[in-house]
Amino acid sequence: MTERKHGIVLGGGWAGLLAAHVLARHLESVTVVERDVLPDGPRHRKGSPQARHVHVLWSSGARIVDALLPGAIDRLLDAGARRVGFHQDLVTLTSHGWQHRFPARQYAIMCTRPFLDWMVRDRILAEGRISLRQRTEILDLVGDAKRITGVRLRDMDGGAVETLEADVVIDASGRGSRLRHWLSALELPPLEEDVVDAGIAYATRVYQAPPGAAAGFPAVNVAADHRLREPGRFGVVYPQEDGTWMVTLSCTRGAGLPTQDDAFLPYAESLRHPLVADLISRAEPLTSVAVSRVGANRRLYPERLEGWPEGLLVLGDALAAFNPIYGHGLSAAARAADALDGELRESGADPAATHRAQRAISAVVDDPWIMAASKDVEYVNCRVNATDPRLSGGVAARQRFSDLIADRSIRSSAVCDVVTDVISLTAPQSELASSRFLSLMHKDQVLPELTAPPFTPEELALVDLNPRSTAGVGGS
Repeated sequence: MTERKHGIVLGGGWAGLLAAHVLARHLESVTVVERDVLPDGPRHRKGSPQARHVHVLWSSGARIVDALLPGAIDRLLDAGARRVGFHQDLVTLTSHGWQHRFPARQYAIMCTRPFLDWMVRDRILAEGRISLRQRTEILDLVGDAKRITGVRLRDMDGGAVETLEADVVIDASGRGSRLRHWLSALELPPLEEDVVDAGIAYATRVYQAPPGAAAGFPAVNVAADHRLREPGRFGVVYPQEDGTWMVTLSCTRGAGLPTQDDAFLPYAESLRHPLVADLISRAEPLTSVAVSRVGANRRLYPERLEGWPEGLLVLGDALAAFNPIYGHGLSAAARAADALDGELRESGADPAATHRAQRAISAVVDDPWIMAASKDVEYVNCRVNATDPRLSGGVAARQRFSDLIADRSIRSSAVCDVVTDVISLTAPQSELASSRFLSLMHKDQVLPELTAPPFTPEELALVDLNPRSTAGVGGS
């Protein structure tokens, strides 16, 4: 690939711009094609409705971003984003009980999605190596079943159609990608696709945090218990960059989601614990409810297609989209960009270079895919259309093992460390089957079960919690 000159990236979101930045390190020129007009500040845009809900950038993804864009994470933190150590800076009711707040092993960057996108986009585009074509629609791929040589574009304002040639085309156009249609037009076989759809829906409001609470109060997460065999209900209160809390309530198929402002607090009351409701009942809402219903896990398998066309790659949500509740999308996209960078450094003009790059990109989404998909299949009313054998045979045994891990990790520091490494995508999921981990499961000290959320007195003073949320307060 080192002899290639021009690259095109379809989609100017998080995944697309990270991929474009990587291409610009190896090619002479890069063009990003985007349907929207990208804001020149931290504002929402039409093509990214999911940005109104909570997002986290796990430490694994943050480290990659910082390696690709040195100083980017410090810039985010200096501008107000919150670095939340897991589990020291988080109060969580898991499916198996309250999580002890062990010393932080990994962390997540918490801020609004428009703020995160803009800070990184501004840094990437400021380098001047990437051309941005906005308000431009992709009509189809140019080339044939063996080689993609560009794309056909339409200006969405003037209607002009043109062909833009490229040595490499990357589809990073998100969940709405038309890749399967484009490949069909080239008479290629259909891509294999797996879908695991628990019917996840999200409702979010932004609140003004009490003075001092945005920086000094832990993030809060109340999860559902899949073992109850009823639709799941979830709620989180995450600090944002502007002294606010973003509160996202969610559910699986069969549970009613609050779509009106006056239903938001009653829904929070219906969670397994009233903590979220108690926090927001005394906070000032700054926005109305924003609702999204796109949360299915969906994965394509381009690496399985015999004769995958040279010059074409797919990554981000266009390749694998996860239930956003697990927070893996941003980091998975960063991992894909990192994998692409590695392949571009090592590959020459070998015709198989694109195939190897796609296999590398697909490989790094496997862990977040199976973590999200295998968790969602545990909820009632989940619809599964998948060939992945890990989602069919032996599911009951894997769920029992998963429950055992969940029970241990909330009370064992060493077990929690390994689980957090895996969840943050810092360690491979295979680590959970290692002899070292299995030994920890049997030998590490297990602390007593917590009977209430483990706040410190200083944290309680910041928000003046209702006593029903704090009776029997404990900690690790």
